[in-house]
Amino acid sequence: MALTFAAGPAHVRTPATSANLGPGFDALGLALSLHDELTASITGGGFRVEVSGEGAGDLPADEEHLVVRSMLATFDELGERPPGLAVSCVNRIPQARGLGSSSAAIVGGVLLARALVSGGAALLGDDAALRVAARLEGHPDNVAPCLLGGFTIAWTEGAGARAVKIDTHPGVRPTVFVPAERGYTAAARRALPAGVPHADAAFNAGRSALLVHALTTDPTLLLAATEDRLHQGYRAEAMPGTASLVAGLRSIGVPATVSGAGPSVLAFTEVPGDFRAGREWRAVPLGVDVAGALA
Repeated sequence: MALTFAAGPAHVRTPATSANLGPGFDALGLALSLHDELTASITGGGFRVEVSGEGAGDLPADEEHLVVRSMLATFDELGERPPGLAVSCVNRIPQARGLGSSSAAIVGGVLLARALVSGGAALLGDDAALRVAARLEGHPDNVAPCLLGGFTIAWTEGAGARAVKIDTHPGVRPTVFVPAERGYTAAARRALPAGVPHADAAFNAGRSALLVHALTTDPTLLLAATEDRLHQGYRAEAMPGTASLVAGLRSIGVPATVSGAGPSVLAFTEVPGDFRAGREWRAVPLGVDVAGALA
């Protein structure tokens, strides 16, 4: 059956996210109150992208842009591509800093494509949208909170990615520390060993379970709950500034972790006003985004 494309523009707002949250490697994620805003319209041919804010002048302006690639993959899922697209991106999420900029682009592209098809929400519900987004990203830990908002637990089974959203305790008040330097997920993953000791795996399983309780019920347990032995230590040599900042915050009782693959750092509770991260870090107090992507 041929699709009917919408005449007017579609708009989507997507939140930044932090994944792993310490021990919850490739499974746990948190949506943050910092947003990209995307607009798309169907045209008679070609692909044009305008970018302002983060990434302006660096990101592709054609079909190689991640938003367009995600839209085209979603149109393929729905059964038909439009002749052309015009996309506008107002980016506020720092690029390649471990704050989910690629997931925001992917989720935004999936939802823009869905919105530009008449009856698109019925043809591609949120569960299916999550599966498409996770397939494009390669793992669901960032796309899940971006799509659903709040604190999410994501996993993959036979049909693809799934996730549940859980409300956080009011005492969870994130601050992200963003450096000028960039980091890249692929490089960070190459630093990880093929296997880990059984004791470390067991340690992280316990801390991940505790983290769910700490984030939702008792934030006083966050310092213990955010301990990790699976990935942060292996990546520390490549990101010494990040490792030092995480250690400095934790030494004064602030539960802090590497945000995603880094190099940004996520603090889960308020940071003392006299704490000095250094001139190379920009501290950004944020809230937990409870709504997720809005179309």
